[in-house]
Amino acid sequence: MKKLLLAIIATLLVATVLVGCSSRDKDKEDSWDMIEERGTIIVGLDDTFVPMGFKDGSGELTGFDVELAEEAIKSMGLDVQFQSIDWNLKETELNAGNIDLIWNGYTITEARREKVNFTTPYLDNQQVIVVMSDSSVKNKADLKDKAVATQNSSSALEAIESEGAKETFKNGDIVLFDTYNDAFMDLEAGRVDAVVADEILARYYIAQRGEEKYYILDEDFGDEEYGIGVRKEDTTLLEKLNTVLDEMKADGRAAAISDKWFGENIVK
Repeated sequence: MKKLLLAIIATLLVATVLVGCSSRDKDKEDSWDMIEERGTIIVGLDDTFVPMGFKDGSGELTGFDVELAEEAIKSMGLDVQFQSIDWNLKETELNAGNIDLIWNGYTITEARREKVNFTTPYLDNQQVIVVMSDSSVKNKADLKDKAVATQNSSSALEAIESEGAKETFKNGDIVLFDTYNDAFMDLEAGRVDAVVADEILARYYIAQRGEEKYYILDEDFGDEEYGIGVRKEDTTLLEKLNTVLDEMKADGRAAAISDKWFGENIVK
């Protein structure tokens, strides 16, 4: 009787493991058929990231990446739904299936490549250092013992840490904010001495707030590229995105959107 019970338990355990594996395998399947049937691609973004994706004065979502995504996804025969997310949890939201894409000035880094696949890069970027115009900080060496800020879970943070620079900052660390808007507000208030941010965001922000108030150092924390984040298993969606982006570059649609937002075509 004992042997029979042990055999039954063993069988149930094997069945449970198999069901669990089957469920996990299913979760890792290419989701294109499901997306196509749903008719909508869900794009995750930080809705404070000017000028890529942000809310304007009337609360409407706008920006370069928003318009680029709308045009690209329309060309794929689908609707787009934008979902504001906590930027700290962007890869978690993607891989949990809550969103289908991360598309919002999303810098390609090796650490992120471990979690997601990226489309072909479509914009160049730098991590610039911004101070107030009357600041004594004129180069990276001057950041020693200064309060330096950036956005949490940003590529700027990765760039600073990769250089080992934060140990020289005030308290040997970086002041982290949930949004760049908060970081720049503290810069203006004198609570931090410098902000490290994406050049595209920094130059747009400065243009809106008054270029005479700020100074961008000649030195920076490195060159980068923007791409669109896709789940590793979503190879069909990745291929279709790359194809439509190539078409938009070739026929001038991407250039037209870039001209609107930047006054020139900066699309790669």
